[in-house]
Amino acid sequence: MHKPTAVIAVLALVVAMAGCGSNNGSNTNVNGNWSATLLNSSDGSSAFSFTTTLNEASQGNVTVTNFKFTSTGSCFVDGQTTQSGSFTLSGDFSGNVKGTFGMTVSSLPGSGTQSQLVLQGGVGPNNTVTGTWTLSGSSACTGNGTFVFNRM
Repeated sequence: MHKPTAVIAVLALVVAMAGCGSNNGSNTNVNGNWSATLLNSSDGSSAFSFTTTLNEASQGNVTVTNFKFTSTGSCFVDGQTTQSGSFTLSGDFSGNVKGTFGMTVSSLPGSGTQSQLVLQGGVGPNNTVTGTWTLSGSSACTGNGTFVFNRM
């Protein structure tokens, strides 16, 4: 084998092996079906839960489809919301992945409520996305807490 070819082969092997390194259980792909549990910061009780399908789009945007609340509440009318999201990743060849996640759920005008739920977080352990949420709207529709997104 010629020296330049050997160097290229070794570099290719190093890059391939680095890609196989430990990633601490984090999956770097947001595409798929997810379930979310939102807990109140005041007492740890369940505030909201929902399921959705997320797909990475261009420039860090995420398309949110099949959104469905699996908990009841008066702040949102199921089927009368809009959703948007974002997801950015960074990392190294050792499998250390970091990322930020954002999602907004807003009630549609005329749905009876004017609520907005904002989630902000990042890549968590074991194929999760974790972070904090805030809810704004009427006096009955305010709050904040933590959330966990689990891949289904």
